[in-house]
Amino acid sequence: MEPVRKITGRAVPLDRADVDTDQIIPASWLKRIERTGFGEGLFSAWRADPGFVLNRTEYEGARVLVAGPNFGSGSSREHAAWALQDYGFAAVISSRFADIFRGNSLKIGLLPVELPAETVDKLMAAVAADPTIEVTVDIESRTVSAPAAGVEAGFEIDDFTRYRLMNGLDDIGLTLQHGEAISAFEAGRPGYLPSVGSAPAGLTATER
Repeated sequence: MEPVRKITGRAVPLDRADVDTDQIIPASWLKRIERTGFGEGLFSAWRADPGFVLNRTEYEGARVLVAGPNFGSGSSREHAAWALQDYGFAAVISSRFADIFRGNSLKIGLLPVELPAETVDKLMAAVAADPTIEVTVDIESRTVSAPAAGVEAGFEIDDFTRYRLMNGLDDIGLTLQHGEAISAFEAGRPGYLPSVGSAPAGLTATER
């Protein structure tokens, strides 16, 4: 995972509440076995409408999605976060997120930023009126700023999650920080016990 410290870019206004994970990435896309390529399916049912906001050329390349409340509700599919990140979004701003969606996003470095509803509404209206407005999400200072929209607000993020994001540490990265301790533990285990990298029972090394 790449370090995430400051995100600056234009924003897309998605003025819809209760956007669930099936709307973010329809179930027909879940047949893919890769983690990449889901950006093409992001909001695919809605993108069939030529007037849908993601189809507007002035929002191409935007890095921030400004959404209505209760974003990411519904099923726990992690593909929703993958699709948003694969499309190019680095942060989603809303007044409320579904807990599982929030967790799935933070695990891959997609930042869900929760702000008061009136602040989100103000930012939403501003970027809808002027697609050139830039938004900066600063994880180090825990702030969101969009001077052209008159928005300057703080957001909450716990210290551990902030540390992980700023240092580009996903679950695997966190584990690898203890590589020496893991190796020392494995070296002290009896030879008849399984070790890291050993094949599961019944499988050869080439089959695992």
